[in-house]
Amino acid sequence: MFKKRLFILAMFIFATSAFAASGKNSIQIKGSDTMVNLGQAWAEKYMQDNPTEFVAVTGGGSGTGIAALINSTCDIAECSRSMKKEEITLAEGKGVRPVEHIVGLDGIAVVVNPHNPVGKLTLEQLRGIFMGTIKNWKEVAGEDKKIVLLSREVNSGTHVFFKEHVLRRGIEKGPEEFASDALLMPSSQAIADEAAGNANAIGYYGMGYISPKQKVIAVAKDEKSEYIAPTTENVLSRKYPISRPLFLYTNGEPEGLVKKFVDFVLSKKGQEIVLKIDFVPIKK
Repeated sequence: MFKKRLFILAMFIFATSAFAASGKNSIQIKGSDTMVNLGQAWAEKYMQDNPTEFVAVTGGGSGTGIAALINSTCDIAECSRSMKKEEITLAEGKGVRPVEHIVGLDGIAVVVNPHNPVGKLTLEQLRGIFMGTIKNWKEVAGEDKKIVLLSREVNSGTHVFFKEHVLRRGIEKGPEEFASDALLMPSSQAIADEAAGNANAIGYYGMGYISPKQKVIAVAKDEKSEYIAPTTENVLSRKYPISRPLFLYTNGEPEGLVKKFVDFVLSKKGQEIVLKIDFVPIKK
């Protein structure tokens, strides 16, 4: 998939921060690295349509966005996972009432180097690879080479979702963990870059980061099931086994500029941006 990277100029961020400090005509959004380019694309278009209003978007991981919402240091948290019960309880203890808004869908793509002959894996094989019980590519019909594991850091919503839905087979509190020798990468782009340059690497990230520089693995629920690629159609139909919703969280039902921005995200124009950034819109 073609992925256009979008970044906000530093001078704009400084200007936005100044407005955020005064609380006038500005929105602070923090959270998911998976969603940061999507958030910046939304912000760019929103500000074109509303030139007197300012939107600052920063990443750091879903956990960072949730912490910021709980501590009232952002207006909106971008999350690639749902908030946990203990996070909601902590928020409510601080007078914050998180309200969830599903704004798109995503498939977590499993990727390897383009020169790797392996092109399909079952969920159980992925589980073995990322837990470290499968250590060599020859064990999954590949070459006799040691597997190099790439994972997002623990603060990442993508890390949490992959662990719970692949390693733990959907059980949130299971004991399964990533292998101790997995390389914890600071961003989805870092995984993409490493997979592009390391012939033995395997990693995962949101489908918005897919590019020709990596080879996407088709995934099956088990050996008897069809191997499915993370495409828009397969995520929308939930055929792809590692699919998830994408969220915005606000403190209470959104009001004022926050409501205006959330409404824009859910509008036809906002959902067209979701598709443009290679995620899956929830509305046509």
